[in-house]
Amino acid sequence: MDFLKEIIGADTKAIHKNFKKKEIIQKQGVVSKNAFYVKKGLIRSYSIDKKGKEHIFMFGTEEWIIADIESNVFSKPTQLYIDTIEDSEIVVFSLDYLKTDQSTKEKLQKNSKLLARRIGSLQRRVIQLMSSSAKERYEMFLETYPLLPNRIPQKMIASYLGITAEALSKIRREL
Repeated sequence: MDFLKEIIGADTKAIHKNFKKKEIIQKQGVVSKNAFYVKKGLIRSYSIDKKGKEHIFMFGTEEWIIADIESNVFSKPTQLYIDTIEDSEIVVFSLDYLKTDQSTKEKLQKNSKLLARRIGSLQRRVIQLMSSSAKERYEMFLETYPLLPNRIPQKMIASYLGITAEALSKIRREL
């Protein structure tokens, strides 16, 4: 809970909400100032292309935060849907605290570190998608999310990896 207080800071508008499995908590195309901290459960962020195919961007398990940063920071319409894969307890809060002049130097440094860590993680994911084999991407998935294979359908893992469910089955058999 200290981690949660540290991230949210003094956001008195933070709301603790329970969501049922398969409930959409953010739709694509709206401007969002919200971030979602997972206290319990499992959520995902994803986009849907013009052909109706889902592309999973990220999973959020306990103590993870998911937000559409571009929408939050630059007030652009969200590109991501966010929904629940399991019944989930989520803290919905604003990332506006990153912009406040009232933050201490220590808090700004800590927030900068958290943001840099997220950017680094996204950079690794993009490089991985561009240059790694499907098997290597799956192995990295298992390192990043070691408990998820038992919690989510295989087709979602395949979507996250950018491969078909059939290709994932073949990789899993080989391993």
